[in-house]
Amino acid sequence: MSVLKSFIAGQWVGEKPAKALPSAVNGEIVAHTHDDTLDFKNAVEYGRKVGGKNLMAMDFQERALALKAMALYLQEHKKELYALSMHTGSTKGDNGIDIDGGFGTLFSYASMGRRELPSGNVVHEGPVTPLGKNNHFAGTHILVPRGGVAVHIDAYNFPVWGMLEKFAPTFLAGMPSIVKPATSTSYVTELAVRLMHESGALPEGSLQLIIGSTGDLFDHLEEQDVVTFTGSAATARKLRNHPNIINRSIPFNAEADSLNSAILAPDVTPEHEEFDVFVKEIRREMTAKAGQKCTAIRRIFVPKDQVNAVCDKLKEQLSKITVGDPSVEGVRMGALASIDQLEDVKANIQELLKTSELVIGGDGNFKATGEGTEKGAFIEPHLLLCRNPENGCGAHDIEAFGPVATVIPYDTIEDAVELCSKGRGSLVTTLTTRDPAIAGKVAPLLAAFHGRLHLLDAEAAKESTGHGSPLPMLKHGGPGRAGGGEELGGIRAVHHYLQRTAIQGSPTMLAAVTREYVRGADVIETEVHPFRRHFEDLQINESLLTHRRTVTEADIVNFGCLSGDHFYMHFDELAARESQFGKRIAHGYFVLSAAAGLFVSPGEGPVLANYGLDTLRFIEPVAPGDTIRARLTCKRKIDQGRTSPDGHPQGVVVWDVQVTNQNDELVASYDILTLVAKKPE
Repeated sequence: MSVLKSFIAGQWVGEKPAKALPSAVNGEIVAHTHDDTLDFKNAVEYGRKVGGKNLMAMDFQERALALKAMALYLQEHKKELYALSMHTGSTKGDNGIDIDGGFGTLFSYASMGRRELPSGNVVHEGPVTPLGKNNHFAGTHILVPRGGVAVHIDAYNFPVWGMLEKFAPTFLAGMPSIVKPATSTSYVTELAVRLMHESGALPEGSLQLIIGSTGDLFDHLEEQDVVTFTGSAATARKLRNHPNIINRSIPFNAEADSLNSAILAPDVTPEHEEFDVFVKEIRREMTAKAGQKCTAIRRIFVPKDQVNAVCDKLKEQLSKITVGDPSVEGVRMGALASIDQLEDVKANIQELLKTSELVIGGDGNFKATGEGTEKGAFIEPHLLLCRNPENGCGAHDIEAFGPVATVIPYDTIEDAVELCSKGRGSLVTTLTTRDPAIAGKVAPLLAAFHGRLHLLDAEAAKESTGHGSPLPMLKHGGPGRAGGGEELGGIRAVHHYLQRTAIQGSPTMLAAVTREYVRGADVIETEVHPFRRHFEDLQINESLLTHRRTVTEADIVNFGCLSGDHFYMHFDELAARESQFGKRIAHGYFVLSAAAGLFVSPGEGPVLANYGLDTLRFIEPVAPGDTIRARLTCKRKIDQGRTSPDGHPQGVVVWDVQVTNQNDELVASYDILTLVAKKPE
């Protein structure tokens, strides 16, 4: 029988078998944890000195490319993970959530990193704020790698996604990871980590794996390190209060199981499509991963006059669910992750029954489909009904972490919000309504104690990814019982693993630190037009001050006729005199076009195309007779490894543009993004 190995300080460690890990499907032993002692002090030092050094030898863009390469390799080997994951009780659909969902998170962060993070290892989090009257002293913020290690402690329900959704932003941030999966399903995580190392995309020391106990790991952490945790609220409290975590103020991010809800608004009745959408969502959340999702629906709030209809419809749908061995054709729900988990769920159902009654489940006739399943961790869906929540409802406090949910009636939508809040903080709630006014009223009230709100109607249902699907671009986490932490949320997750620091100084010094042009900084002016330089040769702060152009009435008339914009401020002399400007003014987009005419180098050259325009502001009006000029300055370079359709390499350059008038007043301000060719190889 195989012994799982930890990957510590560059070595696979584990020879002596320890705890047996049985299949949740048939009870057969899948693997053993190891009994070998791990040197956690060495692991942490190795992560900082070797992993950190190797990650910092790369920049954000290079690490994003490595994530993509890793994801592609994992995707090629997903059948191996699928086959092993079956022993955790996962069906093919469940594997789509955990395994494919994990790969999707890697791809998403690879893409976000390429689009949103700069070349280098400093993120400038602007804006720059002048701190003196003449802009000799200014301030801004930067984000930099912390220089420590990230310890990720994961739950048993998502042995792949749970690791990768933390690892991806940590890796992008240049921080080495030490991953500790839950023991019961750690055999799947171990295989995933082996594949990640085999991909060749991981720098040495950037990912370590602990099988079994964390021992004295927390004792060796320092101020630059980070701990993230997913699991029960009780375990989160215990780990958060570790003396070294407290004494060193080590950041601790917790995402805990919570009592998530689904609310059927009073405007929805069985005649509406949204009624069926609501029931389908609950059925899916009760049965996906056998209800073992931190986001699964545990409480179902329904208007009192709809309780019987909802219960009847759910009973009908849940009774059709075939539970058993995921490898058997037709099985739609697998096992819980372990026999221990099965006993916990059964015990919590008994506690819930003290304030509720069974609608379906627990009748003694259940038998899982497949050979040997009598030794597995199977349980049928259980739907409960708490008829009188005003007299107490255990569902507000007790979570049976399986296919278990409780229907709770309410009188008014305000009552539903109050009952929902008794969960003391949740990851997600679904509100199903046909009325935008109800959503507009209720959502802000629910948002105060939720990490995410899923607003569901017939239109959203056509494309909805579901109540229980955290997405890489949206925040995952919640207040109170849900742990009080944040994960994912797009590039914000990368920022969680970076140190935010305020910097002050002259614009020239700020530009040197941020590696971006800061207005007021010294510029570089040469006889060569910046548009004539290839990507590699272009310097930050390289600048061009253009010749002047006087705006005429003919310019305004011609631009209006060409564009079709005959707004009165450009053409009605009398109305313009009575406006706040007191005169006719030029079109803002004429000023933009005229500025381009001033700074564009018309000949064929390295600048290939205008890629976009950001932060456009029209500051002061431009009237006939005013004279404008522009300053074009290379603000930022992003080497994304781009290639043109014909295969030629190129990068993205962001140019700062300032358009001024004859009094040196700023009239327009914006950033232009261009694709710029690299030198031919």
